[in-house]
Amino acid sequence: MGRRLVSHYAAGPPVGRDAGSGTVLAVAMVAGIAAVAGLCIPLYMGLAVRQSVAAAADAAALAGADVVVGIVPGYPCDAARAVAAANGSALGSCEVDGLVVTVSVSRSILGILVTSRATAGPPPA
Repeated sequence: MGRRLVSHYAAGPPVGRDAGSGTVLAVAMVAGIAAVAGLCIPLYMGLAVRQSVAAAADAAALAGADVVVGIVPGYPCDAARAVAAANGSALGSCEVDGLVVTVSVSRSILGILVTSRATAGPPPA
């Protein structure tokens, strides 16, 4: 009089069902997020370095202009080179035209050279 329990999977799992598809979807989503992060992180690094190089160029130009007008002793391009190096960049060029100093500063990130130019001096009369 007892009932016999029969499993739906007595002959094995059904064919054509979506068993395990959630796991595959989760793995695909994690891989997609990792791919997007892998592409965005170098982009953000490049943007941050670009701002850093621009700030180094501004500071180097101001240091050179300080020497030209006599606030600090020395040579303008040497002062600009020292300030650029202190900011982790290399001075590419330095031009002095009267009281105006124009510098070009660069830094390499991920094999790409990031360059910025800046000019400092008194305002035009």
